[in-house]
Amino acid sequence: MAFRKRALHLALAAALTGTAALTGCAKNEGSSSSPSPGSSAPPASSASEEAGAGFALGEQPLEFSFYGHYDWYTMPPWGEDLATKWIKENKKVNVVPVSSGGNAKQKMSTMIVSGELPDVIWMERGADVEKLRSEGMLVPFDDYLDKYPNLKKWAGESTLDMLRSPDGKIYQFPNWYTTQPNGNSGYLVNKKIYEELGSPSLETTDDLYAYLRQVKESYPDVVPFEVGQGAEGIDILTSAFAENRPYLYSSLHMLAVPSGDRLTSVFADPVFRETLQLANKLYREKLMTQDAFTQKLEQVEQKVVTGKIAVYAASSPTEFGSKGNAALSSEDPSAGYIIVWPIHKAGLDRNKIFPGDYKQLGWNVSVITKAAKDPEAIFAFLDWFTGPEGQRTIMWGPEGLYWEGTDDEEAPLFTDKFTSDPQGRDELMNSTVNFQWNGNTVYVDRSKTKFESTLPPEKRNWETRWQTEITWKTQYNTTEFVNLAPAGDSDEGIISQSVIEIYEKAKAKAVIGAKSEDEVLAVLDQAEKDAQKAGYDRLLEYKTNKWRDNLKMLNP
Repeated sequence: MAFRKRALHLALAAALTGTAALTGCAKNEGSSSSPSPGSSAPPASSASEEAGAGFALGEQPLEFSFYGHYDWYTMPPWGEDLATKWIKENKKVNVVPVSSGGNAKQKMSTMIVSGELPDVIWMERGADVEKLRSEGMLVPFDDYLDKYPNLKKWAGESTLDMLRSPDGKIYQFPNWYTTQPNGNSGYLVNKKIYEELGSPSLETTDDLYAYLRQVKESYPDVVPFEVGQGAEGIDILTSAFAENRPYLYSSLHMLAVPSGDRLTSVFADPVFRETLQLANKLYREKLMTQDAFTQKLEQVEQKVVTGKIAVYAASSPTEFGSKGNAALSSEDPSAGYIIVWPIHKAGLDRNKIFPGDYKQLGWNVSVITKAAKDPEAIFAFLDWFTGPEGQRTIMWGPEGLYWEGTDDEEAPLFTDKFTSDPQGRDELMNSTVNFQWNGNTVYVDRSKTKFESTLPPEKRNWETRWQTEITWKTQYNTTEFVNLAPAGDSDEGIISQSVIEIYEKAKAKAVIGAKSEDEVLAVLDQAEKDAQKAGYDRLLEYKTNKWRDNLKMLNP
């Protein structure tokens, strides 16, 4: 019996590690960085009492281990920042980090094989979760949802139904779930350079090309078009060539383009092909980042913060843009960054251009394993964490510093210090970013926009301003395309890995290797042939069926 259990663990480890490498770069899909809120909710403690909760935070200590299944993720020490220190002292909760060591694939495999799983795993939803669930390693949440009602209240039944596993139960606690648009994908523009060049029209792809040429001629030490790590900005640019077409379709996360009632090849997609032709042209003329496929994220940040870029396209340009705006404007009031309305091809409706997307399910999920001694207590904490008090605390610190009291919808009443001490406030908020595992988009976004609307323009938060004016308005609802990825050890999963490798090589070759626009198309034609040989049609059929299942669930 012990041998069989170990064999199952070995098989599961192999299956999970087959897809782990694909999920390590998914941090920016979520978003990202800007959340959103819903109707008023009773305080978490009283709501739990009314529902007959079995575990009350703060009455007895709770400690659990937490593992973030990403190469890039390192959990900061719990209790050393103001927010988690308050939680540790007042709610008696201590979270013990389990590090991936920069190799999540290997770490997960080791934990599964040894049978030493952490209490909580923070990971991508979908195939990896189902592997753990099917082997009986996860705890279902269904018995807890009414006892601890924050998740049920804020996420809503339709979102919870989308999270259900084939056995009908819920094992996943979503992060940054939402019922309203959110997201930051778009175009950041260096304000000073733009104004010094006469603030020319920057609406169409032709405008963009003309502007980048101006920048190159006038500012030789500036990157005209920064596309970020992994050339992510090229993905964003695909949205410019078709209406209602977020970059998700041709990104690594989907690699399938809706056409009628089917998902079709990205390599044959006219939008993707035209985008890579433009990207190749920008690269050949040195109007675009020359090390786009090799540069590190830190290099991108440095260029943005020091003002060495003219235009930056990314899934969350506001993250570095906010830092850069603060740094540049502190030295020169006329300097900084703005966000422009998404670029579009001439002839298209600018109001139907969506560079980014959002999903009801949000970004990723937390699962509780059967290694946990008291899974209900952990769920009680996660539910409190996603509720108003938990969100206020982890976003803006404990009461008494940047907020004092709440309004009738439990939104925090921000103090004068919130606006008079932006540096301290931002430092606090940055210190808790990597603890935001159960983000409640609707609550957070409504809380901050409600407050920002009461301030004069010059005192409004830079990031919130551009989110409310542009980015939230230009993100597309792609909930119907969640959970399309096959299990890593399935036939489709193996095909998926091959197609991804073909895609990555072809994209780089088309952009930086092709000598002409015709060569770009030739590269993509060959990639299509190679993908079809690898079984791409079968993968697309699988994704199409999953998409249709989602549509039935969303439209019963």
